[in-house]
Amino acid sequence: MIKPRHFAELSDPDRRLIDSARGVSANAYAPYSGFAVGAAVRTKSGKIFTGANLENASYGLGMCAEVAAITAANSANGYDIEAIAVVGHKFTPPRDASQVVTPCGRCRQLIFEASQVAGVDVRVFSCSGDLAQIHEAAISELLPDAFGPQNLGLETVWPQIRAALIGSVAEWQEPAAPPADPVFVAK
Repeated sequence: MIKPRHFAELSDPDRRLIDSARGVSANAYAPYSGFAVGAAVRTKSGKIFTGANLENASYGLGMCAEVAAITAANSANGYDIEAIAVVGHKFTPPRDASQVVTPCGRCRQLIFEASQVAGVDVRVFSCSGDLAQIHEAAISELLPDAFGPQNLGLETVWPQIRAALIGSVAEWQEPAAPPADPVFVAK
């Protein structure tokens, strides 16, 4: 069930998460839509990773803020996401920060996958830019009957695959033997 929330009633960690999402929206590259979106994810350890939307002249190559935030967390080994906040606002005339911004379908799928990896039904805070409206829901509510690792029989495979990945990278990072001293021939 989607629950309307007031910013003041949220816990300190949830307010910090939402503030981080709104703050990073200032980094959006949105010259085509004039609509800035910021997202912030929080891991179980309390670490926050952020991302902003990135538009492109070919439109279809844009990146949503949620993708950027999840990618930032993954790049820092933050696979244990427990919550995400999304804040958006139109910053070109007519400016509008009053509408709740929710993750698109693609982002809902990515958040669902992150929830499966973390073993948590990720909490999603969808917010208006002025934070006057905040809706909280679990990703399972925003994307019911989602398709994911379990449908492919992979729900327990990632830890082993990840260990193999880490092992491979570690092998490649082994220092190579130092080059032999060059041989100089006197003439």
